[in-house]
Amino acid sequence: MNLKQLEAFVHIADSGSFSIAARELFLTQPTISAHISSLERELNTRFFVRNTKEVRLSESGIILYDYAKQMIRLQKEIEKTFLEREEKEQQCIRIAASTIPAQYILPGILAVFSKKYPSRQFLVMEVDSAKVVEAVINSTADIGFTGTVIDKHLCKYIPFYQDELVIIAPNNSKFRRLLEKEKNAGWMKEEAVILREKGSGTRREAEKQLRRIGIQLSQLNVIASMESPEAIKRAVENGLGISIISKLAVQEEVKKGTLLALPISDTDMCRNINLVYNCSIHLPRGSEELVKVVKELYKKEGNV
Repeated sequence: MNLKQLEAFVHIADSGSFSIAARELFLTQPTISAHISSLERELNTRFFVRNTKEVRLSESGIILYDYAKQMIRLQKEIEKTFLEREEKEQQCIRIAASTIPAQYILPGILAVFSKKYPSRQFLVMEVDSAKVVEAVINSTADIGFTGTVIDKHLCKYIPFYQDELVIIAPNNSKFRRLLEKEKNAGWMKEEAVILREKGSGTRREAEKQLRRIGIQLSQLNVIASMESPEAIKRAVENGLGISIISKLAVQEEVKKGTLLALPISDTDMCRNINLVYNCSIHLPRGSEELVKVVKELYKKEGNV
């Protein structure tokens, strides 16, 4: 016995016709007849009294009818429950983002997105760049935002914003002179340096850009590693050392005059901030909508 057989039985009982039941269920009449024959063989009884004028329920059919209706109703309730559960889960978009996108880019994107799709919710996980990609591959996040490209096999990267790294220093006469005269970061070798933690996309990019101008990490006096750009800025303001950080992260301090932003090189060296997702699985609808909004938003700015 299965639900298809019971569904055929109920439709015949309600309509009084095998042919009408077949049309209602988008089945052929032989298929409907086969369902009923199989059901009758299994329960060793007849459910319909048939003649040339009508099809009506037998005594056994009357007994089965209420049970069959209950089972079909329960099936629909189960389907509805799990559909609603799935829709509720899909309302929440799980996002993994590295520090700079999470703190300085994502809030603006989500504000625009939320106005367009007010029913959507977000779960934002701020982790380092390597863990962003790991979360996307393992499906613990639907979408990631990172400045580092790590796995091109399983992941689709969409670059949408160009981020510039700068050297930050206290706003004093010494560093103001360097800002006016120096266009290359060689002077960093003489200073105490604070870096982001290992695994950070900002640190990886900083090391890469320094190597391009002939500076190895081993040549620097690295006195501290910190996970938070805010902690790094406060440390630099208090004279602990200098650092390399995203220009995005230091705009307010430069505007207020508490920090200076100096170039790493006299050549343009930017990194891409990427939206990333697992290309081996189908994105939930909410995540597809977010990808679309990011593309539209940054296309206007000429980045996508």
